[in-house]
Amino acid sequence: QVQLVESGGGLVQPGASLRVSCEASGRTLNNYTMAWFRQAPGKERLFVAAITWNGATIVYADNVKGRFTVSRNNAENTLYLQMSNLKAEDTAVYYCAGAGVRPRNSVVTRSKLGYTYWGQGTQVTVSS
Repeated sequence: QVQLVESGGGLVQPGASLRVSCEASGRTLNNYTMAWFRQAPGKERLFVAAITWNGATIVYADNVKGRFTVSRNNAENTLYLQMSNLKAEDTAVYYCAGAGVRPRNSVVTRSKLGYTYWGQGTQVTVSS
């Protein structure tokens, strides 16, 4: 079984930067696409960014493109999301997700249905 644990969330001011991390344990996800989603209060969980197993393909949601950077360190079984120029509308619980099928897939999906494993989430609040 796989456990995903996010960390690094917190309260920051608009314009600040923050990095959240997701560590995988149990079965390795090094050969699978990993992604970040976020969910604001009362809203559905939405796609933020995804990265293939080798980092060759990276996809972002339009509203974070140019501000967020997703990366992974397979040697440390860790996924990262570096967020800069944060806005109030970025406030949400951030979840990491891992695909558990189709190893070494070069195609990225933005759908929640494409991910088998989920973390418990980390809260990011952007407020002055």
